[in-house]
Amino acid sequence: MGTQWENFLQNLGEWEGSFTRLSPTGTQLEDTPTRLSLEGLDENQQARLTLRFFAPGGDWQKDSPVKKVVQEYQSLGRHILFFDSGAFSQSSMQLSPVSTFLIEFGFIWGNRRLRAVHQFAVGGEAERFTLVREKRVGAGATENPPLTLEQLLGRWEGSAQTLFPDLRNAETFRTTLELQRTGTEGVDQRISLANGDDRPHEIGSTGRVDGPILEFEGGSHPVRVLMLPDGASLTFPLRVEVGQMFFLEAGWLIEPNLRQRLIAYYGPRGEWSSLTLVTERKVG
Repeated sequence: MGTQWENFLQNLGEWEGSFTRLSPTGTQLEDTPTRLSLEGLDENQQARLTLRFFAPGGDWQKDSPVKKVVQEYQSLGRHILFFDSGAFSQSSMQLSPVSTFLIEFGFIWGNRRLRAVHQFAVGGEAERFTLVREKRVGAGATENPPLTLEQLLGRWEGSAQTLFPDLRNAETFRTTLELQRTGTEGVDQRISLANGDDRPHEIGSTGRVDGPILEFEGGSHPVRVLMLPDGASLTFPLRVEVGQMFFLEAGWLIEPNLRQRLIAYYGPRGEWSSLTLVTERKVG
């Protein structure tokens, strides 16, 4: 397993894309073209990120940016965790009732990247989401179609790795996910997690289909799933609050039978407790 810095460097390059801002129902609010450069300095002992934003409908090859953000890195804090693939998440370390709450998820696969930001308002209400679709400049990569329920139906098997903000040893386990339709407007989901020879831990839930939205309303922690462009999905509760454990998730259907999910878990005090990357393949 690489160091956090080595894993961070998997994202070096020039990336063109867009920041698409969304409401909690998935309605597009704004779409901004971008170009991101992440370059290594001093033999990759340091790195510089330059992010340029262009006017909606603009062209980064022809137009001047309307905003530019530059940030240099010499080390990484506990608020950001990277996997060997370069996938990552950076999160508020603690949910607070007096400030906004943010988490960014990032995937990388070959010449493509997908990032997603969940934002919760002061008080914990789901407020705004940002979907970032990027491809390496000059690589000719193409975007996937919008995610559909039919693409997710079936049985998925894979492996998962969990990292911790306190940098204790990572944990690995096997996963199974089954998603089936129930009637015309329902879905049934079954998740199984197995670590070594231990008996699998199983989680079941039922949901309601509302166009590109899945609502899992049963139990004490109802969650919503948005199915989005480029094979992306976002999973979140409509409200988060201190005193109640919760999780946030982003998914990416990279290929028809290959999907990754990043899941951040938060403890009862609202603290960021772990981050899991699931890589799963459709087997039935």
